[in-house]
Amino acid sequence: MDSEDILWKKRLGELADKAYNNSQYLFTGFLSASELDIYYQMERELSYAAVTVFGGTADCERVMLRFGSEELCGYEEDFPIACIEIAPLVEKFGEELSHRDYLGALMNLGIERSTLGDIVIAGKHAFLFCAEKMAPYILENLDKVRHTNVNCRIAETVPESTITHLERRTVQVSAARADSIISKVYNLSRSGSVDLFRAKKVLINGRVSENNAGQLKPGETVSVRGFGRFRFVEISGETRKGKLNAAVDVFC
Repeated sequence: MDSEDILWKKRLGELADKAYNNSQYLFTGFLSASELDIYYQMERELSYAAVTVFGGTADCERVMLRFGSEELCGYEEDFPIACIEIAPLVEKFGEELSHRDYLGALMNLGIERSTLGDIVIAGKHAFLFCAEKMAPYILENLDKVRHTNVNCRIAETVPESTITHLERRTVQVSAARADSIISKVYNLSRSGSVDLFRAKKVLINGRVSENNAGQLKPGETVSVRGFGRFRFVEISGETRKGKLNAAVDVFC
C-alpha cells in the first residue's frame, strides 16, 4: 500500500471518530474507484460511525460517504449533492457530446474531480451530480462544451432520464466465472479479460478484484474500467451444447 493509500485510510478513521464522538454528520467528496475500494476494505471496522454510500441515485458509480445516522446524531441530514441539467442554448444546433466532452469542459474551469459525480447523458442534454458547494460556480461559469453553447440550471427533482437504464443480455459461458462473463459481455478474449484483473481494472461491488476465476453471485455489480458496468442476474439455463446461459443487466 502506497503512502497516499495509507493517508486515505487514516483520513477515513479520523472522519469516523469525529462523527461518532461529536454526534455530527461528515461527508467525503466523490470518491475514485481506488478510494472506494479502500473504504470497503475498512467497512467493518468503520461500521460504528454508521457510514452510508450514495452518489445522487442508487445506480451512481461515483459516490460520497456519509458518516453518521439519525440514531447517532439525533437528526437527519441529506447528502450535499446537487443535480445540474446542462442543455444547448439552441437545441437544433447542439452537438452529440460525450462524457469526455462534458468532463473536459468542467475540468477546464479548474474544478477538482472530487466535487464531481456521475454525468448522465440524455440526448443532447446531460445531468451532472456535483457537490452542492460547487453548483453555483458551475451554473455561473459553464457556458460552452466543445463547440456548443450551453445553459445550466438546477434540476428541481432528479429527472427519470438521469436514472441509469439497464439492458438485459444473455451470454453463453462454460461457468459463472468473472473472467468468462466479462469476456462475453465486452467481446474480449479470455486472456484479455484476465489482463484486466491483473491491471486492477475490475471492481466487483466497488471493490477491486484480482480473482478472475471467482464465481459471480446474483446481484453483484461488475465495473470494468474503460468498458462499463453490468449487474450479474443469474444462470438462467443450459444450452444443448452444455453451455450456461448467463443473464446480465448492462448499464446504458
